[in-house]
Amino acid sequence: MPNDPKSKQINIEVGEKEAEGIYSNLALISHSPAEFVIDFTRMLPGVPKTRVYARIIMTPQHAKSFLKALNDNVEKYEKQFGEIKIHSELPKPGNPIGFNPQSGQSGQQ
Repeated sequence: MPNDPKSKQINIEVGEKEAEGIYSNLALISHSPAEFVIDFTRMLPGVPKTRVYARIIMTPQHAKSFLKALNDNVEKYEKQFGEIKIHSELPKPGNPIGFNPQSGQSGQQ
């Protein structure tokens, strides 16, 4: 039956390495007419250099579908756990990205 929900299920396997996940506190997004490229990295206090830990490349259509799915999941999360507060939209000059050192500290070790 084509409309049977069970016929639309996808069996997805997650390898051991992928199941561990990769922590990221910074995503760099670029695009061309044909694709979106999302590079996941992480910035650490006092470390001016980082590397890309994962790169995801998708079509514009998949990027828009991903945006809608992520938005839907954030809404569901906030209904269950409360509003996600964003402490700072943009880093202040001299402060590392993704971190908000207490006032009077430079954020460097």
